Amino acid sequence: MSFYEDHCLPHLIKLACNIKPVRKQREKVVPLAEGRVLEVGMGPGLNIPFYDPSRVEFVWGLEPAEAMRKKAAPLLAEAPFAIEWLGLPGEEIPLDDDSADTVLLTYTLCTIPDWLTALGQMRRVLKPAGKLVFCEHGLAPDPAVRKWQQRLNPIWKKLAGGCHLNRPIPDLLEQAGFKIQSMESAYIPGPRLAAFNYWGVAA
Repeated sequence: MSFYEDHCLPHLIKLACNIKPVRKQREKVVPLAEGRVLEVGMGPGLNIPFYDPSRVEFVWGLEPAEAMRKKAAPLLAEAPFAIEWLGLPGEEIPLDDDSADTVLLTYTLCTIPDWLTALGQMRRVLKPAGKLVFCEHGLAPDPAVRKWQQRLNPIWKKLAGGCHLNRPIPDLLEQAGFKIQSMESAYIPGPRLAAFNYWGVAA
């Protein structure tokens, strides 16, 4: 890893992913997680305070970046439920089939290089009656915003740790075999290039 990726990027991601509009999105979706939960891309642990401990039995935190796992340490220490780190990327989930009651995916699908393989892994470990709870930013509905998303995406990816501005989140979920049960979408406060959010539940 470069100095920027190892020392600067984790700070920037933690700041960007913890602004008030994003926290409000986490408040909407994270409490839907229940049972044995796989959180993909746990990062610095920003979802931990929003879990409903009365509904959660256990959480696996999948996070390949050691620098991110270190940043999560204070929140892990305060968590009222057990959390186990899985230090691998989304394409390599080291769990048995049908292990998780919930897969939680927040502001992560934008960064996974092989999103189709990763979503296939999430399907594999999710129980047949389980659910995928998601909140992601992605491709905007307005042509003018889309145009700038497409133009700036190559530069944005380099600066933002592989994050894509323009992924069509519902299409990706459906291509991977998930069925969206409920979903909302809207711009949240912030730069419109990265502010169009999709959130809901898939099975």
